Order: sequence, then C-alpha cells, then structure tokens
Amino acid sequence: MLATVRDLTRSGLGILLLILALLGMLVVPLPTFLLDLFFTFNIMLSLMILFAVIYVQRPMDFSAFPTVLLVATLLRLGLNVASTRVVLMEGHQGPGAAGQVIEAFGHFIIGGNFAVGIVVFAILVIINFMVVTKGAGRVSEVTARFTLDAMPGKQMAIDADLNAGIISQDEARKRREDVRIESDFYGAMDGASKFVKGDAIAAILILLINLVGGMVIGMMQHDLSAATAAEYYVLLSIGDGLVAQIPALLLSIAVAIIVTRISRTETMSAQVVGQMLDNPRVLYLSGIVLFIVGVIPGMPHLVFLLLAGACFAGGWLVQTRDEGPEVLLAGEGGDLAAQVPQQPAEIQWDDVTQNDVLGLEVGYRLIPLVDRTQGGELIGRITGVRKKLSRDLGFLVQPVHIRDNLDMAPTGYRLLVLGDAVASGEIQPGMELAINPGQVHGSLPGIATKDPAFGMEAVWIDPSLRDQAQALGYTVVDNGTVIATHLSQIIRHFAHELLGHEEVQQLLDRLAQTDPRLVDSLVPKQLPLSVVVRVLQNLLKEGVSIRSLRLIAESLAEQAPRSKNPDELLEGVRIALGRMIIQEINGLEEELPAMVLDSELEQILLNSLRGGAGAVGLEPGLAERMQQGLADYARRQEAAGQPAVLLVSPSVRSWLARFIRRSIPSLHVLSYNEVPDSKQVRLVSSLGSQGRLTQG
Repeated sequence: MLATVRDLTRSGLGILLLILALLGMLVVPLPTFLLDLFFTFNIMLSLMILFAVIYVQRPMDFSAFPTVLLVATLLRLGLNVASTRVVLMEGHQGPGAAGQVIEAFGHFIIGGNFAVGIVVFAILVIINFMVVTKGAGRVSEVTARFTLDAMPGKQMAIDADLNAGIISQDEARKRREDVRIESDFYGAMDGASKFVKGDAIAAILILLINLVGGMVIGMMQHDLSAATAAEYYVLLSIGDGLVAQIPALLLSIAVAIIVTRISRTETMSAQVVGQMLDNPRVLYLSGIVLFIVGVIPGMPHLVFLLLAGACFAGGWLVQTRDEGPEVLLAGEGGDLAAQVPQQPAEIQWDDVTQNDVLGLEVGYRLIPLVDRTQGGELIGRITGVRKKLSRDLGFLVQPVHIRDNLDMAPTGYRLLVLGDAVASGEIQPGMELAINPGQVHGSLPGIATKDPAFGMEAVWIDPSLRDQAQALGYTVVDNGTVIATHLSQIIRHFAHELLGHEEVQQLLDRLAQTDPRLVDSLVPKQLPLSVVVRVLQNLLKEGVSIRSLRLIAESLAEQAPRSKNPDELLEGVRIALGRMIIQEINGLEEELPAMVLDSELEQILLNSLRGGAGAVGLEPGLAERMQQGLADYARRQEAAGQPAVLLVSPSVRSWLARFIRRSIPSLHVLSYNEVPDSKQVRLVSSLGSQGRLTQG
C-alpha cells in the first residue's frame, strides 16, 4: 500500500487524482459512505501535516508546505460543498442523513445541545480566525519582507566566502540555492496564509447557509415543523461545521508553527526542550512559585504541590546531567578527549591532488591579516583584485585559497599557481612599506627592502612616519595592499595558465546566449576547443585581454577554413583586436610613437625564420646587440613617459615578442597590420643590424 502511494506520488498521478477528486466533489453528489471516508481522510491529512511541521528540522526542509496547504484547503472546501449538498437534499430524513461522521460530531462533541454547538463552533472560529490565522499571517508577511531584504547580503556573504576559499564552488552553489528556496518559501507562505484566513470566513458563511437554507427547505418542501427542522438541520449544520473546522484549526496551527520556527538543524521539540528546560534555575524558580501558591489557604494544594515537586525533580535531574561530565573529567585529571587517541583518517584522493588554482600561504604572524574577527582586510582586498582583473583580462579569475603554513617564516607569505610556489615575500607586521617610485628627495629610517611586486627600492617604516614619507615622494602602503598588489601581478603574469578548457567553455556558453550561430559554427564544427583555448592563452601570454570575445570568435571563424594552426590564428586575431590593443598601450592619443627595424635587419630575421631555425639561426652577437638596442629604446621611452612600441612585419612579430618577453616586458611588439587607420604612427627611431639606434 505504502509503496503504491509512493509510486503514485513520484509519477505525479497522486496529485492529479486528488485534483480530479476535488473537482468531482464540486459537481457530483457523493454517497454518505464516501463522504465519511473523505472527512476522515481530511482529518488524517491535517494531523500528518501538523506532525510533519513539528518534526521537520528546518522550515525549508518542508518547502512544499504552501502547496500542501493549498491542496488541503481546497479539499476541505470541496467537502463543504459536497456535505452542504447532502445536508440540504437529505437533511429531512434525520441527523444521520449526511453520514456517520457528521452525526457523531454533532452528538459526541456538543452532546446534542444546539446552543452548546453554536457556542463551541463560534469559539473555534474565533480562535482560528482572530488568534492563530491573523498572527500567522502577520508573521508570514514580516518574515517574507525581511527575507527578501536580506537576500542580497546573503548572496554577497556567499561570494565573499567563495572568494576567500572557505567554501567550494559546489558548496556556494548549494548555499545560493538554499537562499533562493528560503526567499521563495517565505514569499509563498505570505500568500498561503491568506488561504487559511479565507477558509475561516468560508466556514462561517457555509454554516449560516446550511442553517437558514436547511430550515427553509425542511419547512417549505418537506412539510417539517419548525422544531423538527431545527432539530435536524441545526444538528447537521453544526456537525458539518465542526468536522471541517477542526482540521482547519490544525492546519492554522501548522502554519503558525512553521512561520515562527527558527532555522536550525533540530526539530521543534529539541529546540523547545533545549531552550526552556535545559536551565535548572528555570525549573527551580517555577517550583518555588507553585509551592508558595500551593500552601496558600483555599487553593487546591494537591495539584500545585504535585507540580512543584515535578519542577524540583526536573531541575535536579538537569543539574545532575550537566555536572556529570565535569566531575568525570576532574576525576580523570584532565580533558577526556585529549586522553583518547585519535584514529588517523582514511587517506583520500583530495589528500594527493592539488585542486587549488590560486593559493596564498601565510606564516602564523600574518594570520590576523586574513582573519576578519581580528580586523583583517586582506580577504576584501583580494576580492577587489579578482573583480578588477576579471574585468580586465576577460574571464573569471578563480578564488584564492588562503591557508596558514607553520613550516614558513612567521612573517613570510607564498603565492601558488596550480599548486606550485611562484613567488614569495616578507611582511613586517605593525609597519608600512614606503616605496621609492624613483623621484624621492630624502631618506627614511627603517628596514631597507624591495617591493615584492615590482622590485622597486622600498623601506619598512613605522606608521607614524607615513606623512613624512609621502612628503618626501614615497608611496606608502599597508601590509594588506603589499600582498594584494603582489598577487595582482602574479595573476596577470600567469593568466594564460589560469585559463583552461572549463573557463573557455563557460565563456563560449555565455557568448552563445547572444550569438548562438557564431558559437555553433565555430566549435567544434570548424575548430576544436583545444585550438580556441590555445589561441586565448597566447593572447593572455602577450598581455592582450580576451574580453572582446565576440571579435575573437568572428576572427577565428573567418580564418578557420584556411588554417588550424594556433600561431597563425593568433596573428589574425591580433589584427581584429588592433584598436583595443593600441588603446591599451596609448589610450586615445592620435599619434603612436614607435620604433622600427631597418630593412637589412628585418630581412635577416625573415631569412632566419624561413630557414626554420628560429632564434638559433641568428648570430649570437647580433642577438645580443638587438636586445641591448631594444632595451635602451624602452628605457628612453619610459623616462620620457611614453610607451615603448616596436612595429615589425607580421612574419617576424610573433618571434620577436617571444624574444624580448622576459628581458624587456615593457616593450610592445606590434605588426603593421594591427595599427588601425585612424591612428597616426610617429617614427621615433630605427634599429639597424649593428644594434645602433637611429633617430626618426
């Protein structure tokens, strides 16, 4: 039987059959047997809902409650319509005309006394409508409003924990789903409480219809006397009202309980017992008051003294239970948990595989920087760095997993990419870093060092010297900014390693929302995903943002029929992104200062590359002279406050970019085709085969 019900529920047929039964009750007369069965089922359903609410651990664990409440209310209203039809049509036959359930409620609960029945029904309606339903409706309204107002803050807290590496992507997704379910639940409960309120009003109207309509039909159609009609129809109406009002009261109580519950991982009984009866003083004080009242002359001594004794006994049991573990630990001479040897946990794949793309390890003296409870602001700084770099680079930078490392120096930190340490630094807690940008006029007392992010000369100074340092031309930053800036440089430098197949697929999925045909025609019809990943990684390696993904995809789709080589595709993509590349280098200036290679040197490079020898084909002396000349040009441009740009032919651009990438990172190597027509090129100098710079 139970298995059959579960199968019907899972397949959706159970709800469908129930809805069809509700519709049937509204239009088809029911025999008294089915009416008794449905009334009993209604009582059983209300009890099940009430007990489910009591034993559920969190309100959101019963997220279907608003829908269940609607169905139960419709069932009860459908039964009211069916019973009203039977009462008005068959009521002249006697109190048993509408079934045994209605008759039993009319006789047993009110004892056959009509006045008592009306009073009891009125009291139940007042309790349900004025007290329980009204209060539950107000709580639902306020809770829904506060839950919706708090939703953005909860989402930001989840994002902050995710950015700090406290939770994983799956846990963050689950928490966001819980927040959404919570807001939907309380919003639905705000509306569902109106069902209960309307049901209470409908019960009053249905009772009046049965009373007045039954009396009129009994006396005018069935020639009953007024006394006989009152005996039959009043009993049936009151019995019908009570048999419907009791389940309604149970549902109202269930609504009130679930909207006043606090979300905790324990049942309502555990909450009440744990919060009311776990303090022995509450029981002792209650027992004292009951004892004083019980010994007053004229009061019922037995019941008061009996309950006072129960309170004293309960308080003693709670106090004994609380003191038991403390006595045991004192007798053992220490912490019991410390004396029990802990079994080593079973090793898992997570203990072997490094899953963190970005990591930050800190010594124990730097823990206050990442601990919000101690005023640490580093997590917020890192979140800001990730947001800015995600916009600049064009893809979502992964969260930074922060952990302490007792094997490191107490004031040291280390940055990791894909599990490998790529940079480290030293922080002086309680001090600030004064960085020399190259134009300071004076010295500062402190600890000489170098800025870990850019390698510039710097001094660790006392915070009281901040104003003096800034007056001398130093740039002063706190410890959190030092680490955040260093992390920013590392992310930019290793951006191509942070971009993998999963990130590229997500970028393409987002592009497909606006340009589905472009993405469908590109991957995998024309290019495999691995080639697209390689092109995007090469762009990032050369310092080019991939945020203009649509232009990149269109360029790849245009070139794909001619070539599948990532290096050749890269050059075409750079031409498509030329305007953005130039703007990143030179802003909105009309002129682009640039350096070129003389025809002889460029021809030597072309011949070397055509021979397939690459850089090996160059004479070592020539390579050294080229590197020295390019470095001199870059330094001269930097001193003049202008960008260092080298314009070459497309055939040699890629090799030259790799040639000077590490030694001269400030030099931008562009091909002639990348310069848009709207930009004027101003020749600054040219480099000859002897390594000499000729002014333009």
